[in-house]
Amino acid sequence: MIIKKGLNMDTKENITENKEEKAVTSNFIRSIIERDLASGKHKSIVTRFPPEPNGYLHIGHAKSICLNFGLANDYRGRCHLRFDDSNPVKEDVEYVNSIMEDVHWLGFDWGEHLYYASDYFDKLYEFAEYLIKAGKAFVCDLSWEELKEYRGTLTVPGKDSPYRNRSIEENLDLFRRMKAGEFPEGSRTLRAKIDMASPNLNMRDPVIYRIKKTHHHRTGNDWQIYPMYDYTHCVSDALEGITHSICTLEFEDHRPLYDWFLDQLPVPCHPQQIEFARLNLAYTIMSKRLLLELVNNHLVSGWDDPRMPTIAGMRRRGFTPEAIRDFSERIGVSKANSLVNDELLMFCVREDLNKRAERRMVVVNPLKLTITNYPEGKIEDFAAENNPEDPSAGKRKIKFSRHLYIEKDDFSENPVKGWFRLSLGKEVRLKYAYYITCNEVIKNEKGEIIELLCTYDEKSRGGWTEDGRKVKGTLHWVCAESAIPVELRLYDRLFTLADMSNMEEGKTYQDYLNPNSLIVKQNCLAEENLQEAKIGEHYQFLRIGYFNVDYNSKPGALIFNRIVDLKDSWAKLSKKI
Repeated sequence: MIIKKGLNMDTKENITENKEEKAVTSNFIRSIIERDLASGKHKSIVTRFPPEPNGYLHIGHAKSICLNFGLANDYRGRCHLRFDDSNPVKEDVEYVNSIMEDVHWLGFDWGEHLYYASDYFDKLYEFAEYLIKAGKAFVCDLSWEELKEYRGTLTVPGKDSPYRNRSIEENLDLFRRMKAGEFPEGSRTLRAKIDMASPNLNMRDPVIYRIKKTHHHRTGNDWQIYPMYDYTHCVSDALEGITHSICTLEFEDHRPLYDWFLDQLPVPCHPQQIEFARLNLAYTIMSKRLLLELVNNHLVSGWDDPRMPTIAGMRRRGFTPEAIRDFSERIGVSKANSLVNDELLMFCVREDLNKRAERRMVVVNPLKLTITNYPEGKIEDFAAENNPEDPSAGKRKIKFSRHLYIEKDDFSENPVKGWFRLSLGKEVRLKYAYYITCNEVIKNEKGEIIELLCTYDEKSRGGWTEDGRKVKGTLHWVCAESAIPVELRLYDRLFTLADMSNMEEGKTYQDYLNPNSLIVKQNCLAEENLQEAKIGEHYQFLRIGYFNVDYNSKPGALIFNRIVDLKDSWAKLSKKI
């Protein structure tokens, strides 16, 4: 696995500052933009984020959003949000709304520059007729199967369509009748007339329009034909005055076609297409088609399932926009494909949550603990830090009594060497409270431990003693009288294979689904302060991990999603790189 630390792999890393004295990492795209601005080629830059509304956005799109909106912000330009809604079969208003929510949640705003490819349907049609009149496009009657056969291969040139030499008049007549809905779907297409022998398959007379008698979410049934992406995208860029059309590396072979269309048409400008490597994240799939299969096959609970790599899923799980922006900056922009270790993303999440998440105590697998020398009925308060990283967060009161609960795993009858938690005759510290010693174990008829009987040192209040003795073990706990029941959902990687492009022959992504990607823990006990927790709030549960309140929570029935555990694998891993 290639692990990137955010270094640009094409140019020597250096740090520059914009007028706001914000340090930014240089990369080849910034170099192009700075050169264009310095030469006067552009007075300001205009970028765009052009999603197709056929699914929810994922972490790969988040990188593109941060890049396009970030560049526009850093260079005092603007970034458009444009929906590529030219394929109504797969598109839905739900996806449009979710995309806008995701972009805003990440911290970006397009202002008045919200566009749709469908805004340009009239102009795209007008330009198509322009190509026909210029002898650069023709109506073809080949079926989609025949089109594929005539296209050729990487080593075999394509063959001219038998309809390639139709007259301009016939092509115009047929194209207008296609628009009027006279012909059935799949019976005819409009194709660019370029070169069927080109070594670039994208230049072999590509389809510009196809017949689709499908209702469109914005234009209704006005159109019977819809433009293809390669044609729509470049024309939309030109009509909007985009200066730098930034896309992922798989579109590099499409760039000659992007330029060819703009060279043939009387468009107001000719944007520059620039490609960068898309994000490939370990233990993750980035195909919207496969993500949709996960949803439709009920392998996850929906697009916003916290195990999904969608922005909606990460938001529900508790990732912060600040962490995702930090991650996008760290992985950098490159021309080289690589697999990014998912621990880097988790590191960014921990780094951000460590500063903002208040601390609380929650016991996942409760074991009753009774302090036999503590007065029955007495309850006292202790002060606990809300966040040691943020003194302004203040302190909270937590209740302490004779009856407590600790984690079952924090006690051992037969402790191994180096065991610092509780065992018979061993003294440990209860966080914020007292030193205790276990004296007796109570078991049920099955031989299971159901209660520990302990004594406490009254003079160790607050966790220190007059004689200065120290203990190595510190346990979290909750008060039996005031603790509230909560449900914890412990999320892990959705897949067991790091590089999902390396599946064994004959296997599919479903063969690598992690059966332990979600473990639900019910009847957990939390300190009473969590009863006021609000949906979406972040917390660090001491010694367990970072959690947030799921939106299915209700008063008295709180559900917490584990965002990430406390273990920082990336920090350890990066030291070895």
